[in-house]
Formats: sequence, C-alpha cells, structure tokens
Amino acid sequence: MDILREVSKKLVEANDLPEFSAGDTVIVSYKIKEGSKERIQQFQGIVIQKRGSGTNETFTVRKISGGIGVERIFPLNSPFIDDVKITKKGRVRRARIFYQRERTGKSARIKEKKRFIKKA
Repeated sequence: MDILREVSKKLVEANDLPEFSAGDTVIVSYKIKEGSKERIQQFQGIVIQKRGSGTNETFTVRKISGGIGVERIFPLNSPFIDDVKITKKGRVRRARIFYQRERTGKSARIKEKKRFIKKA
C-alpha cells in the first residue's frame, strides 16, 4: 500500500491551496472548457465536508441559487481548480455539516471564527 501512495504522490501535482475546513465560506475558481475556449467560473458557498486522503481527497461546497440548494464536489488535486479563496472562517463543531441541508434563514447561519492578531 505504501508503494501506491508514493507513486501517486509523484504523479499528482500538489496544489498550493489554502487550508480550509467544514463551515468555511469559500470561492472556488475552476476552469471550464467549452469547445476550444476555456474560461474560469466561480462557485461560492459553504464547505460541507472534506473527505478522503492523498490523491482521492475531495471537498463539497453548498450554495443557495434561486432558492434551491446546489452542491458540488471538487477533487482537491484537480488540475481544473484554479484558485480557492476563503472569505469567512466558520466555527462549527462537526467535520461534516449535513444538517445545513434542512436549514434556511437565520438557523442556517454559521458563526464566524474570531481571528486574533498577535502583537510583537
């Protein structure tokens, strides 16, 4: 099993994406090919879960579009992911926040982590 991990590490280029977790609001910029043209589309939403490890690691992002919940699963090591920007760090108590699917309005809010800047 360790041989497989070593080979897969060498084959997959490591993306230098920021560290994020469930509850964070992110903007995922990914490349879309339409014929011979290529463009970058953005998907903004809350990270519901991160799963897998190594080359099989994925994360699920959920957003509300036109009153309907839309979820999209992104492979973390995909060459189509251009950038991931973290807009808010959420404070949640679980690694997988599937309970967000049933919530709307005020109950769907996620508290924001407070960031303290250390003074030298």
